[in-house]
Amino acid sequence: MKIKNQISLGVLALASLTFACGGGESSSESTSTTSPAASSSAPAKEMSLEEKYQDDPIYIKGLEKVKGSDCQSCHMVERKIVGPSYAEVAAKYESTEENVTMLAQKVINGGVGVWGEVPMPAHPGLSEEDAKDMVRYVLLLKK
Repeated sequence: MKIKNQISLGVLALASLTFACGGGESSSESTSTTSPAASSSAPAKEMSLEEKYQDDPIYIKGLEKVKGSDCQSCHMVERKIVGPSYAEVAAKYESTEENVTMLAQKVINGGVGVWGEVPMPAHPGLSEEDAKDMVRYVLLLKK
């Protein structure tokens, strides 16, 4: 009889601990209900440059022209591949009309040496106005 009481007492203690700590499903339910509150108090995820400027008319116009060209073969918005990222170019050059004109000429005529020894090919079929729109788009993408 004494052994039965000890076993019963042990089972009762184990059951009490299980209920006090919460079972598997109760735990996940409380996690899911507190998760939105926790995420709203957490700092917001940093926006990408694309998200940051997606409604800007300069961004929209320039992006359309960049996507219609071969720029993305060598450049990405925030990561260097063959050529510098657009964000690196934006960090190096202030968005002035003088810089827009100078960089548009580099896009049209090509160049080498500013960002290393890999040459940027010329784009002689590109109008100066289209090249300027593309450059304004790139210079907008400052971090």
